[in-house]
Amino acid sequence: MDAKLTQLRDMLGRAERIAFLGGAGLSTESGIMDFRSSNGMYAALRSYGEPPEVLLSHDYFLRHTETFFDYYRKFLICPDAEPNAAHLALARLEQRGKLTAVITQNIDGLHQRAGSKTVLELHGSVYRNHCMRCGKAYPIETIAAAAGVPRCDCGGVIKPDVVLYGEGLDPKTLSAAIAHISAADMLLIGGTQLSVYPAAGLVDYFNGRDIAVINLSETARETGAVLTIRQPIGEVLAAVVP
Repeated sequence: MDAKLTQLRDMLGRAERIAFLGGAGLSTESGIMDFRSSNGMYAALRSYGEPPEVLLSHDYFLRHTETFFDYYRKFLICPDAEPNAAHLALARLEQRGKLTAVITQNIDGLHQRAGSKTVLELHGSVYRNHCMRCGKAYPIETIAAAAGVPRCDCGGVIKPDVVLYGEGLDPKTLSAAIAHISAADMLLIGGTQLSVYPAAGLVDYFNGRDIAVINLSETARETGAVLTIRQPIGEVLAAVVP
């Protein structure tokens, strides 16, 4: 085991309350495309003539609902994706009483499928959907199987419970994330460039001892990390959390 992995293992070993803050890079190892990456941007522009930030905006959803759902089904619903080594390692850390919460920007539900119990989904989930008229809840299968715009029995549009550009985060979820990070003695950041706010700003609430970052590229903001590892997060966590 190289020096950085040994250092991370030791940090995890002495920590008593770990909070994990993660993003799309965690799920790319499960085959889910990061729509903010160059490949994701190219696919959106090639197919729809707009970048993902436009296609996934609240305004675009209201004005071009059918096109929104066409893009959404093709690129955000990934039924064949399975939890990878990183998801499983985080679940093990929680089971061992080390990890208090997974705070994720992802909407794919893979943390829960890996066994994590306390998962704070900052940007919502593809698995929750509701009628905009009557509020009735619908499963992901309804969205996936619908032709065009999915509609409720009452005629209302069924909207995924994901946070679109131009929408605010759920206040309760955000408050819970702040509470967990504020109370943690270690903050583990993985699979995110910390370029999207307010998620990236959560780092500022950490008052503990150690911050470690596992990400293939540099983060967009200063984190104060004492350890940075530029390797695939699944490989890293599988090595240090057997």
